[in-house]
Amino acid sequence: MNIIFSKLSALIFTMFFLSFNTYALSNVIAETADQVAPLMNGQQVPSVKVTTISGEQLPLSQVLNNKKTILFFYRGGWCPFCNTQMGQLKQIETKLKKLGFQLIGISTDNPKDLQKSVKKHKLGYQLLADFNSTTSKAFGLAYYSSQTVTDKYLAALKLKNPLQKNSAGIARLVLPVPAIYVIDGDGLVQFNYVNPNFKVRLHQDLLLKAAELVK
Repeated sequence: MNIIFSKLSALIFTMFFLSFNTYALSNVIAETADQVAPLMNGQQVPSVKVTTISGEQLPLSQVLNNKKTILFFYRGGWCPFCNTQMGQLKQIETKLKKLGFQLIGISTDNPKDLQKSVKKHKLGYQLLADFNSTTSKAFGLAYYSSQTVTDKYLAALKLKNPLQKNSAGIARLVLPVPAIYVIDGDGLVQFNYVNPNFKVRLHQDLLLKAAELVK
C-alpha cells in the first residue's frame, strides 16, 4: 500500500511539475502580477530573440555567449524603483566581473529610451529592449496591468508601449514582474529572485553571495 501511495505521489508531482514547466515556457501573459509562472532554478534559458540598444535583433544565446550572466528584468527607465536597482547593480558590477559574470538588463523600453538610461546613469553594462514583451513572456514574467494602472501610466508617463488584449479582449499595458536570474555558462538558471511587488528588490549583497556559489 505504501509503495502504491509513493508511486502515486511521485506521479502527481511529476505531472504537476511538467504542467508548471509547460505553463512557464508557453509565452503566456498572466492576468495579474501574482499569477506569473517564472522560469525556475535548474531550467534552461529559453530560445528567444532580443533587441540590442542599437536596434539589432539577436538570439539571447548569442548575447549570453556562454558566459556566466546576471540577467535582470525591470519595468523601464521611468520606474524610480528600477532606477534605484540599476544604480545598486552598478555599484557591484566590478565585483561581479571578478567572479566572471556579465551584467545584462532587460526592460519594455525601446532602444532610444535605453540609450537615455545608459547616458543618465553612466552604465557600463548592457541593456536590452523588450518592447513587445517577447522575452518576458518566454521567461514567464509578463502580466497585464490593471485598467487603472494602464490608464495612469499611459497618461502620466506618456508611455508608447504597444497594448495587448487580455482574455476579456481588453487592451492593457503588459509589464514584466521585476526579476533577477543568475545564469551559468551553460545557460542554466542557478538562482532566481522574482517578486510581484515591484517596490521590493533583491539586496545586492544577497545577489553577490548567490553569484559566488556559481562555478
